[in-house]
Amino acid sequence: MIGVKSYTIRQLALRNGQDRDKIWCAYRGLIYDLTPSRLWRNGRHYEHWAGQDLTLEFPEAPHNDFVFNRFEVVGKLIFK
Repeated sequence: MIGVKSYTIRQLALRNGQDRDKIWCAYRGLIYDLTPSRLWRNGRHYEHWAGQDLTLEFPEAPHNDFVFNRFEVVGKLIFK
């Protein structure tokens, strides 16, 4: 993805809706801005927390991954 900034898991963790106003989560290597969602207020959605990679948790969700189509991709998750 051209022009998309890369973030480490530590940088993602700061966008948890509590340390900073932004609410970001990663899924399959992409980072989504979930801030506009009323379902993620205060950085929490049911038992899921913002600022994390949700890839392994997602199979347990009652919806499919098309839910991410509503949100802006703000970065790419890198593991250093």
